[in-house]
Amino acid sequence: MTQGSRGERVVITGVGCICPVGHDAASSWDAMVRGQSGIATVTGDAFAKWGPDHWSVTIAGQVKNWDEATYIDKRDVRRLDRFAVLGISAGIQAVKNSGIDLSKEDPERCGLVVGSGVGGIQTIEAGVYVLAERGPDRLNPFTVPKLMANAVAGDLSIRYGLQGPSGSHTTACASSGHSIGDAFRIMQRGEADVMLAGGSEGAVSPLCLGAFMVMRALSTRNDDPQRASRPFDKDRDGFVLSEGAAVVVMETLSHAKKRGADILCEVLGYGASSDASHITAPDEQGRGAQRAMRWALRDAGLSPEQVNYINAHGTSTPLGDAAEVNAVLNLFGNHARKSAGGRLLMSSTKSMIGHCLGASGGVEMVACMGALRHGVVAPTINLHNPDPTFDIDLVPNTARDAQVKVCLNNTFGFGGHNVSLVLGRFEG
Repeated sequence: MTQGSRGERVVITGVGCICPVGHDAASSWDAMVRGQSGIATVTGDAFAKWGPDHWSVTIAGQVKNWDEATYIDKRDVRRLDRFAVLGISAGIQAVKNSGIDLSKEDPERCGLVVGSGVGGIQTIEAGVYVLAERGPDRLNPFTVPKLMANAVAGDLSIRYGLQGPSGSHTTACASSGHSIGDAFRIMQRGEADVMLAGGSEGAVSPLCLGAFMVMRALSTRNDDPQRASRPFDKDRDGFVLSEGAAVVVMETLSHAKKRGADILCEVLGYGASSDASHITAPDEQGRGAQRAMRWALRDAGLSPEQVNYINAHGTSTPLGDAAEVNAVLNLFGNHARKSAGGRLLMSSTKSMIGHCLGASGGVEMVACMGALRHGVVAPTINLHNPDPTFDIDLVPNTARDAQVKVCLNNTFGFGGHNVSLVLGRFEG
């Protein structure tokens, strides 16, 4: 495949992922294909301070039965926020998965961009309690490095000695999409040979759950957690808050070939836009989302008809799902319309994982790479009563075998941020 933009071709050679349905990319992909939900009743002492009468939402997607010290020394874990432990661990997984020895690379040609929507929110909450109850002199001396949204990028750069371009996007739910796109641009310009990119979020906390709860953004299907996240379903009632992290190793094609790397897929295009309309609600017609997808395809030098699969942002909110469907139908036309025999597939893996906020785009790269490499599209589970106006094949409830050569990964965030990444099966 060829790219529309000039510059280096960029491929992905490694991936790490920790989310509510898996502790690595392989187990996460397996769970997605099986339609396994990771949503359950929230656990943790932090939620016990206020009784059930105060919580209209008691469900979330948590990473469970996972030892935080699997990849990081226990002494260091105590100096890190939950989001950083997840993100650093995903980064370590990605490097191992790629087989690259970063100690043998030119450090000035290796960099990273790893984002987070809210950063060290659990550290902030704990600090506020200590400040109010015990005073400022009892604050944890590691509070500042723990709460920084760029903590994952900073730690991974130190851990691997990466001295090249470095950054961290904080654009709400679009954070990891922007991070991967930024890394792609850096490499296209020839400024790096290797980049780590992705996002991390550890926001299943009382403040975040409560804040989204009172703004009525979350599903209240507490009695049936595994069916609470139901993107594109007529009975959807809000998203499910989740935690997780994913990081990919990106290399220029020439660099990957030189070291004989296993290439998972190719990054073909990147588009980013703003709705410029409302701080939380999407543009109802999805015009900003449509621009991001159109520009990403233009960047890749591809037409809409060449796209086989879209991993939708698909959060399960009434407004958000409708806006994304409008954007897709307006851009892809009859290629997307089931009623016209359209062959485009679109699914939302948030139906299983929930919404990992700033990490979502990175986590959903696992589904995109799985579709490209294995010819299987992960389903939208809980889609039992499809919205009749959504005239798209949304892969309801069961994974689908499909020849996927090109896919889009969409991530849209509060603030009106829209990101679309075009990924392609690597064909040499």
